[in-house]
Amino acid sequence: MSETFDAIVLGAGAAGMMCAAVAGQRGRRVALLDRAEAPGKKILISGGGRCNFTNLHAAPERYISANPHFAKSALSRYTPADFLALVEAYGIAWHEKTLGQLFCDGSARQILDLLLAECAKGQVDLRCGVETGVVEQREGLFHVAGVAAPRLVIATGGPSIPKMGASAFAYELARQFGLKVVEPRPALVPLTLGGDDLLFRELSGVSAEVLARCGKASFREAALFTHRGLSGPAILQISSYWKRGDAVRIDFLPDATPGWLVEAKRVNPRASPRRALPLPERLATVLAERLALPGELGQASDKALRAAEARLADWHFTPTGSEGFAKAEVTVGGIATSELSSRTMEARKIPGLYAIGEAVDVTGWLGGYNFQWAWASGQAAGLAIAEV
Repeated sequence: MSETFDAIVLGAGAAGMMCAAVAGQRGRRVALLDRAEAPGKKILISGGGRCNFTNLHAAPERYISANPHFAKSALSRYTPADFLALVEAYGIAWHEKTLGQLFCDGSARQILDLLLAECAKGQVDLRCGVETGVVEQREGLFHVAGVAAPRLVIATGGPSIPKMGASAFAYELARQFGLKVVEPRPALVPLTLGGDDLLFRELSGVSAEVLARCGKASFREAALFTHRGLSGPAILQISSYWKRGDAVRIDFLPDATPGWLVEAKRVNPRASPRRALPLPERLATVLAERLALPGELGQASDKALRAAEARLADWHFTPTGSEGFAKAEVTVGGIATSELSSRTMEARKIPGLYAIGEAVDVTGWLGGYNFQWAWASGQAAGLAIAEV
């Protein structure tokens, strides 16, 4: 005989623990199951071990989804200020980095301990090292690994960082119950270069602040050249929008004004193009070689210098691919939002089945946005379970 609960939450990550704690604290008996030997493994490695737990600027337009409006309801009902209040209630010291990113002063372990304490308040039955096996629905109950409940929450994330135990289980389970899945792909991931761009891989370790663009998306942050291609915050952000065959366009000097290279020639005609580029020396050398300007600025025509300016402002790279799910921080795609209620996260066709967090086709920008979606979607589902 299966042990019966009010709800089963599959996945003891950020979204799953949030959902279980919210429902448990409102009187629901919740089983929180995870196949890993310990909860919150991805939380512990996030933000360089300090957990970028939210972003002050979290808003629906900073999330990628087939339905850009889907995240509005949950995000409006549980804001960064709400989670920050919880952080402060636990006496966790924090600081703001650039662009609204909030980190623990200490360790990501503090956020995990907070979530575990919230689950304990709700008397959540946390079970790790559980092999889920077959999930069945019969006689109004979902049956999983020896427990049963009328409500089941899919919070097992996406396939990014498989070495941490990530898998496509959420999508398999969704399809089992007839829910559509938007084709998943790696996001917030380094891009690889080949062909004519191979030369830039020799710049491994060099970084510069750039404006990176792909389609209508653009981000001004650091780009980093690696032994395989391109990385750094600007590239990770753009990677979420990039698809195979797309060009990534880089403005190497986003603050430069038109005619700056012609003016540099007027001021010092004997300067080399390499010296005229206000960039890290190794990068300036490679770019100058590619621009094929003469040895001194004074030897180049104004037309040639303006053409060089234009190319530096819109340098095209065509990545050969990405470093895949192994290096991706998150996943774009997932359980289709068209299958879910934006208020409760419940499947429209399967009453009692919910999906939250990264398992859903909602992906945030780099910098705490995905944690905020985990908190907000987890809260939405937890409240809905408690209301039933």
